[in-house]
Amino acid sequence: MGESPTAFFIRRKERKMEKRDIELIQKFVAKDKELSMLYKEHLEYEKELEKLENKSYLTVQEQMERTEIKKKKLVGRDKIEMLLGKYRQEN
Repeated sequence: MGESPTAFFIRRKERKMEKRDIELIQKFVAKDKELSMLYKEHLEYEKELEKLENKSYLTVQEQMERTEIKKKKLVGRDKIEMLLGKYRQEN
């Protein structure tokens, strides 16, 4: 049986940022405080997730923490995407 549409969407959204997105962020991060804050948070969430993912075993608490970090990262990523959309239209 295939994965659900929701699982596919979440898996797709968890991918690393595309090169073009990173280039746009680098171009506008110094001018846009919100973008700067969101990108810093995004990088911190990636670091936290990497630490958890590198463990051979996660406690129930760590699994819940990982889930919460992923949710926060997705929310932040959506906000970043909205800002980048604005910059794409301007270019």
